[in-house]
Amino acid sequence: MSPAAYAQAGGTGPSSPTRPGDGPDRDHLTVTVRNAGGGADGTFELYCAPDGGNHPDPRGACAALERGTLWGQDVFAPAPEGGFCTMQYGGPATAHVTGTWAGRPVDATYDRRDGCQISRWDRLVPLLPSVGGEAGARA
Repeated sequence: MSPAAYAQAGGTGPSSPTRPGDGPDRDHLTVTVRNAGGGADGTFELYCAPDGGNHPDPRGACAALERGTLWGQDVFAPAPEGGFCTMQYGGPATAHVTGTWAGRPVDATYDRRDGCQISRWDRLVPLLPSVGGEAGARA
């Protein structure tokens, strides 16, 4: 849809605080990261299709989400209850992701308290920052 047609349909105009393409179908997430270290902490806005926002790697973050979005599966689902998880500690990093992805509301929390949670976090890198052994090796 052209910007003019979008504005006529109730979208944004030149004086609007949002940009054309920020319609109700556009994916938007807010990612808040704490205790990750290495300058990765903060609150970041991510838009996908088209990719943008103040997230450090919008293209990579949107690609990671696309890879994890499969029919019948929730890319933000918690680790299964009662699963067997390695007893390893991945550090104090936490993240909270809210917004809309694939037309559905998102409110997910992440930490690195055991192997299952570390795996869940790592599947969403670079939406979430790379921390642990790989990040430590780069520091």
